[in-house]
Amino acid sequence: MENRDGSSLPDFLELQRTRVLCKADAPTHTEGFQYSGAFAAMGVDTSVSVEKFCKNFKIEINRLTDEDMEFDMIGVDASIANAFRRILIAEVPTMAIEKVFMVDNTSVIADEVLSHRLGLIPLDADPRLFDYISDDVPNERNTIVYKLHVSCEKGSQRLTVKSGQLEWLPEGSQLTMASPAQSGDNQRTYTSFGQSQQNTSERPLGVKYNDITIARLGPGQAIELEAHAVKGVGKVHAKWSPVATAWYRMLPEVVLLKEIKNGDAEELVKRCPVNVFDIEDLGKGEKRAVVAKPRSCTLCRECVRLADDQVELRRVRDHFIFTIESTGALPPEVLFTEAVKILEEKCERVISELS
Repeated sequence: MENRDGSSLPDFLELQRTRVLCKADAPTHTEGFQYSGAFAAMGVDTSVSVEKFCKNFKIEINRLTDEDMEFDMIGVDASIANAFRRILIAEVPTMAIEKVFMVDNTSVIADEVLSHRLGLIPLDADPRLFDYISDDVPNERNTIVYKLHVSCEKGSQRLTVKSGQLEWLPEGSQLTMASPAQSGDNQRTYTSFGQSQQNTSERPLGVKYNDITIARLGPGQAIELEAHAVKGVGKVHAKWSPVATAWYRMLPEVVLLKEIKNGDAEELVKRCPVNVFDIEDLGKGEKRAVVAKPRSCTLCRECVRLADDQVELRRVRDHFIFTIESTGALPPEVLFTEAVKILEEKCERVISELS
């Protein structure tokens, strides 16, 4: 069997090098062979080089929507796929509510709990247009201000407060700080906006979803507050994570070692919960099992427990099915592009330090 590098290994060694075998009790061949001397005695070089990486690396997009995407990442080690996963979760920045100035809250939700709920609301704001806040000086380049003022009249039905009721204040904070010492002094607010954010933003900086429940108010209860959103990353707090989840799995490979016919074939099809197998009609009352949807395999191993000597489950070691679910701040394809840029910056930093 000839591998992607053009080198040749015996079939059993090539299988051990490129596949993880999933037995009924535990997986085998889980260790990697990324060092050059693994098969040096056989004249086969398995080292990693830029040329080999560029030749073998591919990305194939299988599904892309406004909220999620699934793509195949081919020709990389698990460490690279995991690096992208960790960067997506913890290092791609977004905007999230960080400070809440509570004017009035007579609801049953405590101030700190209400603030926490506000922080987890996804904002429809491109973080690439904003700077990280420094020296705790909020201005139009690093802070977005929202206002929430709702009340439930006495004698009326309970009122549900939704995220869509957060009002964007492009001119900055409307709350004044401590009373000025002299009546002639200007009233200072909690932000220092030099210009309106409407001049720099092409669209309103609202929330991504208008139907998220913030609180429920009873008759006579009210909430009045001002919320300030800043730029941050998920490793500081999960509210800044741009993804609901980012995960990957190795490409499943289901192999029938022997023909499974008639009643055994029907039992195998019934045993699989995700319909990986199907029945092929051979004529004259003969049927056999075939692998119809190997990509759907979730490694439940029901088929292996039924026919260990007839079915073999494998995982392709350098082929990953990657899924990104965005919280809405940025499209999933943009999130992956930003993750690539961050990884590139990390590599450049390492090279710079070493040189």
